[in-house]
Amino acid sequence: MAKIPKFRDEKLFKQAFMHRSYLNETKEKLQSNERLEFLGDSILSFIVSEYLYNTYTHYNEGILTNLRSLLVNTKSLAALARGLSFGEYLQLSRGEEESKGRENDTLLANCFEAFIGALYLDQGIESVRSFLRETLITQIEGYVEKKAFKDPKSLLQEYVQAQKEHSPTYKVMQEVGPPHAKIFTIGVFVKNSKVGEGTGKSKQEAEEEAAKQALEKLNK
Repeated sequence: MAKIPKFRDEKLFKQAFMHRSYLNETKEKLQSNERLEFLGDSILSFIVSEYLYNTYTHYNEGILTNLRSLLVNTKSLAALARGLSFGEYLQLSRGEEESKGRENDTLLANCFEAFIGALYLDQGIESVRSFLRETLITQIEGYVEKKAFKDPKSLLQEYVQAQKEHSPTYKVMQEVGPPHAKIFTIGVFVKNSKVGEGTGKSKQEAEEEAAKQALEKLNK
């Protein structure tokens, strides 16, 4: 696993791990990591898209999009954050600590994006590109070899239609969080029966998680 790059600006590094809940429990004038998360999300998507576009010239837009979604999703980013021990650096409120916030996939994924934003501001795009090639992008080859880029929604659609059933439908079960950082919970239904449920930072991501859970359940 790659090491965390040394920052020139220590304040930027600390801000990347500053959860907004912590601000309510300190008298210091601090900023949460949410603006960095916003920036990092865009940079992350750009660098991964750029790499896929330049490397897999024979893949169409659909396959490239699916490959990117396998890399840039909550579970994938949270796993990388754990490997880099990001949870140890998080600044959390007591409530978040008690609810095991340092192990929460969403908090860790958000933190990873904020870190990317901070690294970009501290050292520029090339440092971010180098860091991601040592961490996130190393996983692409495995997905390509396994042909894992066929998205779960398509696989579930094929599975259900093979059983001569109507196409699966997706319903939003819950939306939480502020407008710029919503978390969606979506259920997938076959013949009005819920066969899977997923959460994500977008409806698309939540639907894919729901489809993945449904496939695991139905294949048993």
